[in-house]
Amino acid sequence: MRIRIVDAFAERAFAGNPAGVVLLDAFPEDGWMQNVAMEVNHAETAFAHPLPEGADADWALRWFTPVTEVAMCGHATLATAHVLVTTGTHPGTVRFATRSGVLIATPGTDGTITLDFPTAPLTRLDAPDGVTEALGAEPVAVFDTGPNVGDLLVELADEKTVLGLSPDHRALGAYSERGIIATARAEDPASGYDYVSRCFFPNVGIDEDPVTGSAHTALAPHWSGRLGADDLTGLQASRRTGLVRTGLRGDRVLLTGHAVTVIDGELFTP
Repeated sequence: MRIRIVDAFAERAFAGNPAGVVLLDAFPEDGWMQNVAMEVNHAETAFAHPLPEGADADWALRWFTPVTEVAMCGHATLATAHVLVTTGTHPGTVRFATRSGVLIATPGTDGTITLDFPTAPLTRLDAPDGVTEALGAEPVAVFDTGPNVGDLLVELADEKTVLGLSPDHRALGAYSERGIIATARAEDPASGYDYVSRCFFPNVGIDEDPVTGSAHTALAPHWSGRLGADDLTGLQASRRTGLVRTGLRGDRVLLTGHAVTVIDGELFTP
């Protein structure tokens, strides 16, 4: 079977967040998919198969990190839609049936793909004991991001603080289901982005995720409220970096970005 490696939220190869994409006739047993994801060893590997005509969605979609299945993944959804579009398998808008409900991906005329995801519900919390030491910075505000995202969103004082983080990854795992989203307002909005973030997910085997679509379903409502605008651009400042255009639409968030196929190969496995 074919397997692709796609760099999502990137306009060039070796940027953004790489994801494995495997298109199937039906889902095999979970252990096989987990083993493939472990072998690929990227933040997520997506597995998808077509659904029958008349179903509520067009394709079923699941995502696995190297160590576990996850409930939501933005960059691997973007990568899967990119493969469907560029191979002509499903060239238009596609509806994915997932553990987080039906997620929609729409290709644009400019080569981008826009994802329609549920907005993460944000609940303000007191900063948990020890999170300052684990993260290496003092929180300005802390929020729970709800069950689909499963992170603690931590706003920090400024962009420089976010860029300079060197956290204790093991300690960060104590504060949420998946990990920590650290964020701050852009120092210079004229630079092409409105806010900056970094994402640390030790509980799913990812010390730092390069670019995280699901995190932006929480970042979008947070910064839209702070900055007074529904349409913003976030820079995820990992080593690979990536830009995510976010559009807050009530209980939905639009996530827009490019993707590039880097590897198209054949998977040999029992």
